[in-house]
Amino acid sequence: MTPRLARLGAWLDRFANVVAALLMATMFVSFLLQITFRYVFNAPLGWTEEVTVLCWVWVVLWGAGFVLKDADEIRFDIIYAIVGPRAQRAFRAVYSIAFMVLLAVSLPAAWSYVTFMKREHTAYLRMPFDILYSIYILFVVAQILRHALIAWRAFSPPLAAAAVEEPR
Repeated sequence: MTPRLARLGAWLDRFANVVAALLMATMFVSFLLQITFRYVFNAPLGWTEEVTVLCWVWVVLWGAGFVLKDADEIRFDIIYAIVGPRAQRAFRAVYSIAFMVLLAVSLPAAWSYVTFMKREHTAYLRMPFDILYSIYILFVVAQILRHALIAWRAFSPPLAAAAVEEPR
């Protein structure tokens, strides 16, 4: 990996983490405003619930797509842990290819749904739902790319695969 590419990867990693942190902070502030106005001032704010839900959807999919490493994901890996390295590589390749195919097959329908949802708007902020759900398209594309890299690494020689850092 070239130093320039490594710097770009580190910058993208920091950017993804900052976006996730900003989404969490926005969700937290909105939630506190919602509680304060509802229980202290007895004047509930409807828009705070929409902001909280929007941030929650975005932070979950953004985090899963751009922040979590493959090693951070929770798996049921009892069988994977007891087999040898060659079988583990085969498991990674088969799983990644199957997951990529499923996501790629679902992408046109997801795109159609997201673009269709521009007709609907949120109740308070009047935000089109296609903006809210557009993060799913980014998530799917990121997962396809991530699992393409995982599958490629599973097929590459073990020494070359060990030298490559975990995919983002």
